[in-house]
Amino acid sequence: MELLKKTVGEIRPLDKSAMEAARNRIDSLIKPQGSLGKLEELSVQLCGITSKMHPGMGKKAVLVMAADNGVCEEGVASAPQIVTTVQASNIADGITGVGPIAKQAGAEMVVVDVGMAVPTKNPKVLSKSIMNGTSNMAKMPAMTRAQAIKAIEVGIETANDQIGKGVGAIATGEMGIGNTTTSTAVLSVMAGIDPYEITGIGANLPLEKVKGKAYTIKKAIELNRPDRNDPLDVLSKVGGLDIAAMAGIMLACAAKRIPVIIDGYISTVAAIIASEIEPLVKGYMVPSHSSFEKGAAAASRYLGLSPMLNMELRLGEGSGAAMMFNIMECAIAINRDMITFEEGGIDVV
Repeated sequence: MELLKKTVGEIRPLDKSAMEAARNRIDSLIKPQGSLGKLEELSVQLCGITSKMHPGMGKKAVLVMAADNGVCEEGVASAPQIVTTVQASNIADGITGVGPIAKQAGAEMVVVDVGMAVPTKNPKVLSKSIMNGTSNMAKMPAMTRAQAIKAIEVGIETANDQIGKGVGAIATGEMGIGNTTTSTAVLSVMAGIDPYEITGIGANLPLEKVKGKAYTIKKAIELNRPDRNDPLDVLSKVGGLDIAAMAGIMLACAAKRIPVIIDGYISTVAAIIASEIEPLVKGYMVPSHSSFEKGAAAASRYLGLSPMLNMELRLGEGSGAAMMFNIMECAIAINRDMITFEEGGIDVV
């Protein structure tokens, strides 16, 4: 708990003076004002995060948190839990969806076992397991409050380690069979939305089983009665270890004043938890893409951040977030390399 408290206590607002200076420069660049849309807003945000007019991203990393969910006992997922173990290893080897995207962006892949049911023997997967998967939330709380906090701190520790190695931008990712179920449960509680309205197919769950998945989520919420005003209570009762660890990554990035890229549905739910713990963390978040998962739009609306891309992705793993590294480089480049009207000798009325 001490690491979490320390990290939250270090989070400060974005640098408004740096943002104002960046906005003034961007508005005077040799283009119509606002013509580069969200790229301009991102450029200003990065200046506010780093307190630099021309920030550099430094090294890049995709941090993938892998964990299993006991609620899979209820038949809410189409794949067996061993897939979490297999895919965590494959992600670490760079041969799943996120691998080529991260490689193209020049980003390091870091995979952490924060709570898989079956640990992998792949040495590339960092072992920081809290427990061998959560308990079945349809029968009892998914984990204890202490375990939820420890999982958050695993995320903080992992991010801090990468930042200490010179990483200046982090993308969040996850791997865990059943984690659209836990994400939907958390979102349902936090946003006050009926599970039947936001429950989707996840990793290709047959449509005829989606109602049963929603029923399981509703049952878990009614059984555990999580306190919407206490994000740690919600996380521990109906959340997942991967969600907790990603929330920790986001808090750590904000504390160290570097941008953190939010991936799709599950990452956005983790962002909700992080922002409920400390609202200032939202200023450091870069939302990447609009996930095609059913509850994703509601999650983004509740978080209050609009994703920059809409490519109908729903893979997870940090695959959409990894695409944002290149876009962030573009946002930095326009402010750094474009000239202003004044510098071009052009008078503008």
